[in-house]
Amino acid sequence: MPDGVARENGQRAENLPLSGIRVIEFSHMVMGPACGLILADLGADVVKIEPSPGGDKTRALTGSGAGFFPTYNRNKRSLAVDIKDKRGYRLVRRLIDGADVLIENFRPGGLNKLGLGYEALKATNPRLIYYSAKGFLPGPYENRTALDEVVQMMAGLAYMTGPPGRPLRAGASVNDIMGGMFGVIGILASLRQRDQTGEGVEVVSSLFENCVFLCGQHMAQYAVTGRPADPMPARLAAWAVYDVFDCADGEQVFVGVVSDTQWKRFCAAFALDDLLSDPALETNPQRCHARDRFLPRIRELFAAMPGDEVMARCEALGLPHAPIKRPEDLCDDTHLRQSGGLLGVTLPDGRKTEVPALPVSIGGWRPSVRHDLAKVGEHTLEVARESGLSDEELRAMAADGVLSDASLAKETT
Repeated sequence: MPDGVARENGQRAENLPLSGIRVIEFSHMVMGPACGLILADLGADVVKIEPSPGGDKTRALTGSGAGFFPTYNRNKRSLAVDIKDKRGYRLVRRLIDGADVLIENFRPGGLNKLGLGYEALKATNPRLIYYSAKGFLPGPYENRTALDEVVQMMAGLAYMTGPPGRPLRAGASVNDIMGGMFGVIGILASLRQRDQTGEGVEVVSSLFENCVFLCGQHMAQYAVTGRPADPMPARLAAWAVYDVFDCADGEQVFVGVVSDTQWKRFCAAFALDDLLSDPALETNPQRCHARDRFLPRIRELFAAMPGDEVMARCEALGLPHAPIKRPEDLCDDTHLRQSGGLLGVTLPDGRKTEVPALPVSIGGWRPSVRHDLAKVGEHTLEVARESGLSDEELRAMAADGVLSDASLAKETT
């Protein structure tokens, strides 16, 4: 078992849900790494294969991609290897032959050209679960280049998010992340199936079909009502009060009043007796069609109160409510800090930061950090030796740049 022990709530590394499962990860960016992250956090030994000598190019992304590597690559071991060299290729094949799962998210056919496609690998490891993260499942679109933006435009999510005539992508990599989650579901189902059949299988999840799944409720809405779904900013709200309000201190607060009982409590608590007694506002459907009558009144009411007071009163009433936060605010979130929802990692420059934990609790246990973010090839020596390579082979491969890591060069000379 690799270094480190998970001790949170008494859970040791060897007792984690996926301990004993070996995963070989060929991936970059978000979708493949997100899949590997979930498996790693749950206890699998995930070996990330990086190109020697520079490593995964995601490490060097800037701008909106600067957070990709720190978020999706904890709890993995890094092996930096040149697989185009026959010695590097043989090492990787040896690792795959002893693995349970392979993850890849390259262009369709990319690994096939290197002799690492599913058909080639199952010949020597018929128990292998081979997962591919793709833009599209097999069909007319399968060879297209896909991005989260591309599929959000194609599948209706951007249309539903932006105001009419102004499609807008969601503000996070929703399809990449959720596509990786569906990959995990497929992998876990296939591992269970392998227990019964003794054979592995190929698993594919995709960005486009994932986004279509996200928009399925709007497709069904059209089937049920006969009317196309309006973009979210222009929709007829399902609840009478379901809005963001400006407060006296410049803060913004979301408040929802989503039942007739909540409406009564809300009106009574905020001295809106005339609204409460109005028979035209008695039911939620009535109120939805009369929002223009009373929402200005509620906006005026909240605009005279500080945000904390609005939320305190909503909390006391049991009403859905939320402050409007930015991502950088979440590191100071009381609930996340006290519930194990934030995990510390070390950035390449040595600074410490925190990233979200998996949003799951298993028997009271929250997945934690067993391995910090690996440096390029940090575990090359360790993993290569586990595969059976001798020190003589390691020295020669390191000298030729087939394997890389500064510590490897020192230890094998």
